[in-house]
Amino acid sequence: MTTLELIASALGVLSVWLTVRQNPLCWPIGLVMVSLYAWFFFEARLYSQVLLNGVFAATQLYGWWQWTRGSDEDGGRPVVGATAKEVGVGLAVAVLGSLGLGLLMSHTEAAYSWPDAALTAFSLLAQLWMALKRWQCWVLWILVDTLYVAFFVFQDYWLTAGLYGLFTLLAVMGLREWRRARMAVR
Repeated sequence: MTTLELIASALGVLSVWLTVRQNPLCWPIGLVMVSLYAWFFFEARLYSQVLLNGVFAATQLYGWWQWTRGSDEDGGRPVVGATAKEVGVGLAVAVLGSLGLGLLMSHTEAAYSWPDAALTAFSLLAQLWMALKRWQCWVLWILVDTLYVAFFVFQDYWLTAGLYGLFTLLAVMGLREWRRARMAVR
């Protein structure tokens, strides 16, 4: 465990908790967290995770913009459901992204290129849905975060595995809170 991992983990918990509460401060705090994790994963040679956190940095800015320039009476974006087409296309793109990134990373010295690529692709989809405030993002996060726990335990990154265990619990809370918020708008 490093100081970098500890700080990134603490910021990650704060960022996800703020996301569950639909507080737009989740995005700038998340930006710092993903930047620190990109550095951590670079040192661990998990290059798909480095790329993921680079894209997460961009989506942190996009999410912050979406949530503060939205369409409800508070200026924020309301929680909505993804359409069946959005879900189908999103999952298909994530599968294709997994295959493409896995193939690319398998030709480098990247550690665990295929599972790293798959988790990366599906995390990107969950992050996009989160920025768009689709409640289904939490269902996908529950699945992805659970798989990340096993992935990081396998590599003896115990603090990060614990963080993803906590992310899983927060995702369950997020699912409940966002579905409740969606029902309140109806």
